[in-house]
Amino acid sequence: MSPEPLRVLVADDHPLFRSGLRSALASLGDTEVVGEAATGEAAIEQALELQPDVVVMDLQMPAVNGIEATRRIVEVSPHIGVLVLTMFEDDDSVFAAMRVGARGYVLKGSGQDEIVRAIHAVAAGEAIFGPAIAQRLMDFFASRPDGPPPAFPDLTKREREVLELIARGESNQSIARRLFLSEKTVRNHVSNIFTKLQVADRAQAIVRAREAGLGRVQHEDQ
Repeated sequence: MSPEPLRVLVADDHPLFRSGLRSALASLGDTEVVGEAATGEAAIEQALELQPDVVVMDLQMPAVNGIEATRRIVEVSPHIGVLVLTMFEDDDSVFAAMRVGARGYVLKGSGQDEIVRAIHAVAAGEAIFGPAIAQRLMDFFASRPDGPPPAFPDLTKREREVLELIARGESNQSIARRLFLSEKTVRNHVSNIFTKLQVADRAQAIVRAREAGLGRVQHEDQ
């Protein structure tokens, strides 16, 4: 009897990318795409319903992003392997994905063979990173200074900046003006911060931030 095919769920908000990856995996014969999701929320629902071997997860998706979707999938079904397949290669994104339980991290510019190899490695329980990401990890640890870790390591650099200003009591409008962002972008950052800090509102976020030492130093222009 031939072994059962590897069951894969593809989560990405670009239909052409999902279609291309589905076709590439279908041509292998030993891999079956059991579902596609265009949003993080859909990825969570389908992963928990279909119980695939691997979820190929983009990071930038509507509403619930790939980091939060990964966290919620792994929290409920830790046997599901999540492979991040994204355009983002910054340290914040890589480490945020690792902290929430992703087993692999590969860039979208990778070749088909590398992506397929990563999917199979994740399904086998291995941790795998594309060459560019592996180099970034080595560079990071080689240059890592001694000292205590930063507060709220799951936050991106921009989210920490926003949280610092929230802790100082600034409004979204003020934060947007100070950081040269749109108010919608600031609202998205605030929503991500609430999720990562597991707080319900701004007041709770301020308490958490100030307990960690944020928001205590005022700028001269305030």
